[in-house]
Amino acid sequence: MQEPSSCHLNLWKKQLGSVPEWVWERTEIETLVLADNGLTEISDRIGQLKRLRVLDLGHNLLAQVPDALGDLEELAGFLYLHDNQLRQLPPSLGRLKKLRYLNISENAFDEFPVALCGLAGLMELRATDNRIISVPDCIEQLSRLRELHLRNNRLTCLPDGVGRMCELRQIDLRGNPLISLPETIPMLPKLEKLDLRWVTTLEMPAWIGDLENRGCLVYR
Repeated sequence: MQEPSSCHLNLWKKQLGSVPEWVWERTEIETLVLADNGLTEISDRIGQLKRLRVLDLGHNLLAQVPDALGDLEELAGFLYLHDNQLRQLPPSLGRLKKLRYLNISENAFDEFPVALCGLAGLMELRATDNRIISVPDCIEQLSRLRELHLRNNRLTCLPDGVGRMCELRQIDLRGNPLISLPETIPMLPKLEKLDLRWVTTLEMPAWIGDLENRGCLVYR
């Protein structure tokens, strides 16, 4: 029987309260799961885990994450920060150029974290169930993004640059008080799904029909 890999450390739901110091000595690990432990802080020592590719800090009580998170430059798989109390992210997070999946849903963001615009390798972003009122122009720098999930925020519009994110397949805008959509959205060559359910403030633009005619699913 094959032994469990020493490269993966799963401490999910262990009622830790705080991260044991010995965890930061495990510099060989590539996956670290600390979800659902009532954590209120993460030590700067996390920056020592240079081989990390997957990090799960979801379902905790974190009001902030350390600058040292940006030192995890091999973080290429998943970063889960959902269901915490985060209001902002450190600029250093923009150094995670290899990261492909990020979940910051169910936090307390009023503003879209500008640091995310530096995540050049990101393919899926989940930022649902926050209080985000606007998305910055720099989001168009996420040129590899395929899925953008912004359900249940406070968005009234999106920047035109969204229509230049040519890899986008799915845009989820459910439950936002939208009053307009970028005229550039129909230019997205690979768009497969545009979800506008529970949006009661938007007069549907004429080009919605064009999207549907070419096979894009528009939920409204």
